[in-house]
Amino acid sequence: MIMKTFYYTVIIATFLSILMTGCKNDNSGQPVVSGKLIRKSGCLNEKSGSLLMMTPDTLSCAEYFFYPSTNKLLIDHYNAGFNCCPGDIGCNFSLDHDTIIIREFETDQPCKCNCMYNLEIELSGIESTSYQIKFVEPYCGDQEKLIFGVNLSVVTQGSYCVIRKEYPWGE
Repeated sequence: MIMKTFYYTVIIATFLSILMTGCKNDNSGQPVVSGKLIRKSGCLNEKSGSLLMMTPDTLSCAEYFFYPSTNKLLIDHYNAGFNCCPGDIGCNFSLDHDTIIIREFETDQPCKCNCMYNLEIELSGIESTSYQIKFVEPYCGDQEKLIFGVNLSVVTQGSYCVIRKEYPWGE
């Protein structure tokens, strides 16, 4: 009787182990992507005698450079909209299947004005494959979103722009 109970216990434990392993969310096939904001400009709307904007103020652009030897992707986001007094500007990064999501944020909005900034972003753990790159911007509103596809196994650098004419763009 003890042997029979032991036998059933082992079978049930094995079955539960297989069942739990089969239901486990396994992301081991998906690369781990991390990122950081390397640099940000000052407010581009403050020209102080000289034109600081290289990209027209009616465009929001992303320029990318992929380095396959280090699995790093550098992205310059030109004319990112934030408050004139944003506190800290930052980004959160995530990978959802084939979509790299870059969520831009600011820690404060005390001023009653907005500005455009240039951001330099570095992503690590990027594979030589195809991705959608999606920016989530705090002041984009209903304007065209900065979302574009890249195939990093074929093209390692490029750019993508969207037209924006609502404040703070198009000033």
